[in-house]
Amino acid sequence: MNYKKILKNIQEKAKKIDRRLRFMELCGTHSEAIAKHGIKNILPENIKLITGPGCPVCVTDQSEIDIVTELALSGIPIACYGDATNIPGSLGSLENARQNGAKVFIVYDVAEALELSKKIPNLVFWGIGFETTTSMTAWGIQQGLKVFSSHKFFPPAMEVLMVNKKIRIDGFINPGHVSAIIGTKVYEKFQIPQVIAGFSAEDVLSAISMLLDQIIAGEKKVENEYVRLVKKEGNVKARKLISEVFEIRNASWRGLGEIKNSGLKIRKKYRHLDAEFIHRDLIEKIKKEIKPKKNVCRCGEVLQGLIESRQCKLFGKSCTPDNPQGACMVSREGSCNINFRFTE
Repeated sequence: MNYKKILKNIQEKAKKIDRRLRFMELCGTHSEAIAKHGIKNILPENIKLITGPGCPVCVTDQSEIDIVTELALSGIPIACYGDATNIPGSLGSLENARQNGAKVFIVYDVAEALELSKKIPNLVFWGIGFETTTSMTAWGIQQGLKVFSSHKFFPPAMEVLMVNKKIRIDGFINPGHVSAIIGTKVYEKFQIPQVIAGFSAEDVLSAISMLLDQIIAGEKKVENEYVRLVKKEGNVKARKLISEVFEIRNASWRGLGEIKNSGLKIRKKYRHLDAEFIHRDLIEKIKKEIKPKKNVCRCGEVLQGLIESRQCKLFGKSCTPDNPQGACMVSREGSCNINFRFTE
């Protein structure tokens, strides 16, 4: 079925619903596909798409950014993915630290970080991401890589969004990459229409059409549009690897605050590779000395779907991808970065 036929189906179904609907996509790659193909502009007036906290760089808590940056400034070599170097913190970004003499290395993947650690034994890899990247970090730790974990478990964030009275969500477009790891069953506890979707325009439109079917039928369930990759049980091997290396803990998310059971901490078995344990005295000192800067950036509200990027007065002015003032403008999966690049 091509996208024109799917869109016609959406328009016909939308006419049967006499209220406005708000669907939230939960993956930065979905957000980019929606913006790139102008999907928001071709939907019926009573259907609105809003962006959620689907960008792992964006939701990383300010305190973790400051800790890693200060570790680098204290002489500890840091390796991380490219977009993580530009997240603004109270002490500047990792890129600022690098310019001031800190050893900061951009790596393409965990395997590259592991090879680098053989030459630089005290290297720390900053692990950021949801379940999709966590399995690779777990593998790296098993191979001897030292890690500071900012990894997060995604489903608990959905619960927080659902109970927030400031946000009204009628359905979720669930993340395809994350779901490939965790499967579909984990979502079944959420009493709201959900569709796991792929990343083409047709995938996203199909997900919207499927959500409308559920609303018309009065159903609240999880459906899988991305059947070519996502299975009910997910990736069992990857999940087993994650559970062997990490344990669940509470974690702070930008915009959403502390979310119970949403963080991933390295198990005691591997604490000789856990930067939080290895550098615990220095980290405790850093926490006491950090003085958060006031910032008028509204990234936290964007991540909750409370406002759109353009409603922040910094957007496109002092805050651009070349000069990000907030985390949502840093990563290609960030809502502000996406909206800036696809602004007409």
